[in-house]
Amino acid sequence: MIIKPRIRGFICTTAHPKGCAAHVDSQIATVKARGALVGAPKRVLVIGASGGYGLASRVVAAFGGGASTLGVSFEKAPEDTRTATAGWYNNHAFERRAKAAGLYAKTFDGDAFSDAMKAQVVDAIKSDFGQIDLMVYSLASPVRMDPKSGVLHRSVIKPIGGVHHVKTLNLDRGVVHEVDLEPATLDEIKATVAVMGGEDWEYWIDALQSAGVLADGFRTVTYTYVGSELTWPIYWHGTLGKAKEDLDRAATAIRKRLGPAGDARVAALKAVVTQASSAIPVVPLYASLLFKVMKERDAHETVIEHIDRLFRSALYSKSPPPLDEVGRIRLDAIELSNPIQGEVKRRWPIVTTENLPQLADFDGFRADFLKIFGFGFAGVDYDEDLDPALTAL
Repeated sequence: MIIKPRIRGFICTTAHPKGCAAHVDSQIATVKARGALVGAPKRVLVIGASGGYGLASRVVAAFGGGASTLGVSFEKAPEDTRTATAGWYNNHAFERRAKAAGLYAKTFDGDAFSDAMKAQVVDAIKSDFGQIDLMVYSLASPVRMDPKSGVLHRSVIKPIGGVHHVKTLNLDRGVVHEVDLEPATLDEIKATVAVMGGEDWEYWIDALQSAGVLADGFRTVTYTYVGSELTWPIYWHGTLGKAKEDLDRAATAIRKRLGPAGDARVAALKAVVTQASSAIPVVPLYASLLFKVMKERDAHETVIEHIDRLFRSALYSKSPPPLDEVGRIRLDAIELSNPIQGEVKRRWPIVTTENLPQLADFDGFRADFLKIFGFGFAGVDYDEDLDPALTAL
């Protein structure tokens, strides 16, 4: 089949196998160009390894630090007339390139929230590694089955406390418009915290610690986004923010469990384009404005560049990482600096569909969005008739 992007709302329902391989290759090239990661962990587990921050973390660990990596993700395989998800192609491409470089790489496909998956991973660590030095928790899912209660929780992206009138951007048509977002109920807030909060991160640490597979000096990190006051009503002050606050709670609890021989941190990162971030009202417009401003000041970073800096300047640096008052690693200082935010806030009230190309980098945002699914890479023939099950790339 000839594979073209089919965008529906904030998702692309197709993925290009060769394009996804090119995406992985571009991330590997970025990391290699920055040299070896000194002091890197050698045995790494990434929960949510197939895309976004998780894939970038796995690439940095493997191709920057020479780490053996285990990944966990939940992806859909291809069918006769349907492509796989982008993450499925990403996993296959990563494994092939890691093994070609002489690096151990194994990926588990299934429900990371389940006790069964945790047991499989523990068994693999025991048989293949003995112990692990780093666990990255970068899981993005709209639903979670609680393995203890059997309750299926569904998250929502809503404000809290009242209707929120917001300016946003239609990804399909590039139209700036305004919408009213209804507030979340108490049950919806609790469900969102159950899905996106820190409980499952804690369950993973409990399973790994109980099995004795955490090495001395073990570290674990998960990712959050704080953002600016432009995004706070729907993000930090909304249901997502409540879930992110629970990550802070979990980090503190995990640090106590690990004791002085380990560490657990939440890393607050800059706005980037991921499939998850594209689904959040306000964020595509805010990010498009932000990218334009940051690129004008030569301060923009892609996902892989940002995560590479996290590893080199914070997680595995000789200098202490920059921490805020609740113990988060802060890597969002450039985005939140007064010059950057001042210009974004100046443009926010005046941006319209007509002046969007002048004030914002919507083309760049959309290009990054399509690259998530393997589209828009130079050297890939997008008119080629391909088998969607293609993995030997």
